Amino acid sequence: MDGVIVIDKEKDMTSHDVVAKLRHTFGTKKIGHTGTLDPIATGVLVVCVGQGTKLVQYLTCDDKIYDVEMKFGEKTDTGDRTGKVIETGKNKVNKSKLNWTMNTIIGKQKQLPPMYSAIKVNGKKLYEYAREGKYVHREPRDIEVFSVENVEYDGGDTLKFRIHCSKGTYIRTICETIAYRCNTVGTMMELRRIKAGMFSIDQAVKLEEASDAGIITIDKLFDQEVSIKKDAFFKISNGMPLYFNKPDGLYKIYVDNYITKKFVGIGKLKERFLYREIIL
Repeated sequence: MDGVIVIDKEKDMTSHDVVAKLRHTFGTKKIGHTGTLDPIATGVLVVCVGQGTKLVQYLTCDDKIYDVEMKFGEKTDTGDRTGKVIETGKNKVNKSKLNWTMNTIIGKQKQLPPMYSAIKVNGKKLYEYAREGKYVHREPRDIEVFSVENVEYDGGDTLKFRIHCSKGTYIRTICETIAYRCNTVGTMMELRRIKAGMFSIDQAVKLEEASDAGIITIDKLFDQEVSIKKDAFFKISNGMPLYFNKPDGLYKIYVDNYITKKFVGIGKLKERFLYREIIL
């Protein structure tokens, strides 16, 4: 089977653990996820299978939606509850100040990646430097928070909310920012991804329930399509682009033999030329 399966990742598993298990389940090494979830996090992990792995680069650019729980009054070295407490502060915040703060985190902004992250500097991951007690200079990155909803705060030390954000947004840093703007410190306690691009938690299956039946086949992933004849299919299969007066994007390719149409792959249309991406 070739396509995508959406896994509801459980807590305390790495994304690599999930991939390793699925390689055994499906009997293939051609499996890869489209966006890491930390062990503390649960929820949507999009995994490409077989020829679907060629689509990873197109499925990692999408925005995400998370349900978040954070705690006021403690800051950890990792930014989440798995780390060591390095600073304390007041564990309650003013509700009016909090409401103002939640509005300020919406929009385009720069975010400094945390030291405990998988970003590589000189071939080494930042968290590896952090574990060695070394500080590494990082450049802020462009992110965007599209919305913040379902805010729950009862005046105690716990805040819950749902956030819709761009790829590359660190929710641990968002939690620290919220606390800082409320004149205290904070850390992320729970994180659940409920949507990644076009894939939602409603489509997800538990890892132990993964099977061929749960795979979303490649032809179900995109709406746009083109039909070609056998001679044109021979050309694109051998690397020759085809001319189409259509908008740029990814297209399903069908071979039309006048009676039926057969799905044969995915092409990328750029500046009116269709290039092969996946040929089945």
